[in-house]
Amino acid sequence: MRFTPQDEEFRAEVRAWLDASLTGEFASLRGAGGPGREHERHEERLAWNRHLAAAGWTALGWPAEFGGRGASLARQVIFHEEYARAGAPARVSLVGEELLAPTLIAFGTPEQHQRFLPPIRAVTELWCQGYSEPGAGSDLANVATKATLDGDEWVITGQKIWTSLAHVADWCFVLARTEPGSTRSKGLSYLLVPMRQPGVTVRPIRQLTGTSEFNEVFFDGARTAAAHVVGQPGDGWKVAKATLALERGAAMLGLQVGFRRDLDRLLEAARQTGAATDPLLADKLARAWIGLEAVRAYALDTLGGGDPTQASVLKILWSRWHQRLGELAMEVLGAESMTGHDEWQRLFLFSRAETIYGGSDEIQRNIIATRALGLPRPQNP
Repeated sequence: MRFTPQDEEFRAEVRAWLDASLTGEFASLRGAGGPGREHERHEERLAWNRHLAAAGWTALGWPAEFGGRGASLARQVIFHEEYARAGAPARVSLVGEELLAPTLIAFGTPEQHQRFLPPIRAVTELWCQGYSEPGAGSDLANVATKATLDGDEWVITGQKIWTSLAHVADWCFVLARTEPGSTRSKGLSYLLVPMRQPGVTVRPIRQLTGTSEFNEVFFDGARTAAAHVVGQPGDGWKVAKATLALERGAAMLGLQVGFRRDLDRLLEAARQTGAATDPLLADKLARAWIGLEAVRAYALDTLGGGDPTQASVLKILWSRWHQRLGELAMEVLGAESMTGHDEWQRLFLFSRAETIYGGSDEIQRNIIATRALGLPRPQNP
């Protein structure tokens, strides 16, 4: 990816706006939120996210006819990078804005566009993703949650798990089995379900970090309009895969800026503790720097390529790298890592999950093996 002079002017615009806006009531929000820290100052981050929307900094990549700015992929990357560099707080609207909205734009009806896109752009409705289940995590095609038509409504029964931010979401896009007797990827539908209704129960899952941004969600006769199916009934697998592909888009470059900040802080800690003079630790720190450069280069080289195997390679690269950084932080801090140093402890503990959520390493390696290398599919025992 190459940035034009006009792109660099856009970068300067983004940087100037962030510098001017992260002041006053928003100044103390720098660095708040993010993976493992979504419990932090939710209401204030919501107000910030709505401030972004009012200034036209949401829906950057949406086409103009759907209320977006129609920004190029390069400018989306620039925005995410500058946003991360400024230490701006983690946005609360990403699931709706970055995952559901592009899916709706591609597969939704005009009525769905009119009903759902404006409140996503304005950050007046928040979304969560209802995919994983106790028996269908990495093996998503094993979904058992059922939905049946009752007049002009779908009635949903089942359980979802690891549902990020379900406790604050207004809506959930749910992958459910709508054809009785169907198996695997056949007979699934992609439904838009209101969360604040009888028949929906959200229970927090306490994590190693002590926080609860993941949840179990139980649907016990929950209802949604028959028109709230995205695509045709039974085509849910195709729509769901399109959403999954969006998880590894331009925002990944912003995530890596955050990784760079983590690495820089660890390098400074190593200098202060004297760990940087240890040849073994110095070598590991150098390898961490090289590894992050490789992740960024691969992300830039493959961004927008549309090859699912490239997305799988990138997921393995960044999740393993960040997990190893957490382990390295514990080595650099030594015994002191067990007392205080909450941020490093949180990084180490939460990064345990990064090789699982968003598609486990094992599943990503199978995708690479079968689709890129042409190896036979693994046989279930």
